[in-house]
Amino acid sequence: MARNLDLTALRAFATVAATGGVTRAAAILHLTQSAVSMQVKRLEEALDRQLLDRTGRGVTLTPEGEQVLAYARRMLVLNDELLDRMKDSAPEGEIRLGVPHDIVPRRIPAILRAFNAEYPRVTITLISSVTGKLKEMFADGACDVILTTENQITDGGEEIVRLPLVWVGAENGTMWRQRPLQLAFARDCTFRTRAQDALDAADIPWAMAMTADSSRAVDASVSADLACHVVLDGFDTPEMAPIPHGGALPEIGDQAIGLYVAPAAPDPARDCLLEIIRDTYRAVRPTLPRPKLVSG
Repeated sequence: MARNLDLTALRAFATVAATGGVTRAAAILHLTQSAVSMQVKRLEEALDRQLLDRTGRGVTLTPEGEQVLAYARRMLVLNDELLDRMKDSAPEGEIRLGVPHDIVPRRIPAILRAFNAEYPRVTITLISSVTGKLKEMFADGACDVILTTENQITDGGEEIVRLPLVWVGAENGTMWRQRPLQLAFARDCTFRTRAQDALDAADIPWAMAMTADSSRAVDASVSADLACHVVLDGFDTPEMAPIPHGGALPEIGDQAIGLYVAPAAPDPARDCLLEIIRDTYRAVRPTLPRPKLVSG
């Protein structure tokens, strides 16, 4: 009896795992959602194992799914390498992608996985810095594509999404109740001035507990409940959490995530990356309701 797994089903499963859902996987594979779901179901039946947990929002891998994914990726890589070697036509090259460090967590890993599933031989060189530095590099030709966090997108840029800025602190922390309010920001972070101006307008005293060159140093200070920080809603990290201040801290306004693309010849790989970036960041939704001001 033949014991052969369907590579099409393996690819559907691996793409769903890489993108976190059937919808995005279907777009990448140029199939309908029902076709992708059917392929995954066929693989589950062939292995007699449930590979995806479909009980919550989106899909997650079961323990058996984690094991199968490792094998699936190896099998698909070998399959694609053989076809590419025979055809010698797979796109290759490098795309230099600049992203502000504060919007890397939670989004960029999924973007890189989804792109690699489509163009495994194209290298993404990820450059993480502050928006001002990234725009300088872009102007000098050192980046092909950059994302920015700006109040207003300048000429040549595209606003992908606009999100509120929120206060963050340590999980279950109390620092935000103390006065003067201790703040931690990277040296060139544009959110720092906006936070300070909002506190001044609300007549809340503040002090800088840390000014650092590294965002990781800021994360450490905030996670230790030594200071508060500001991020775009939806981009808090495991080291920090939105502060449920109920209006005790002022609103800071919102900020846009911008996309800038250097002029270049038509490139299907770069176009694919841009599409994934747009879809991923546009899917971000504010997680906190607008706080009501505390009456004094």
